[in-house]
Amino acid sequence: MAEVLSDGLILPALVLATMAFFVPRLLALALPEGVAPLLANAFLSTVFLIVLSGIFFWCLYIWQGLQVAQLTNQGVAVNVVYFGQLGLISAIIWAPIMILSVAGLPRKWVHRTW
Repeated sequence: MAEVLSDGLILPALVLATMAFFVPRLLALALPEGVAPLLANAFLSTVFLIVLSGIFFWCLYIWQGLQVAQLTNQGVAVNVVYFGQLGLISAIIWAPIMILSVAGLPRKWVHRTW
């Protein structure tokens, strides 16, 4: 069962897409309304999604049977760079959804208008 979920593209893409939809909406709860906070939300969402995607890929490596000792054997810096690159490359999946999610936030504004 683990092979079907982690070897294919459907589950990882679905998880990345779900994160891309909900991260900006969760950040919008903490940020005020307005254009500048909306741009800050887009920037922070991008940074968080790169980090969360890297962590997700790290978890997929563990799920597929790679030992944690093998991952940490090369050092923390190498892992951060490698999984950060994977998180950045996965932006091809999550970036369009994140942009649409951020663009839909002004519809829920109460105090400010777009």
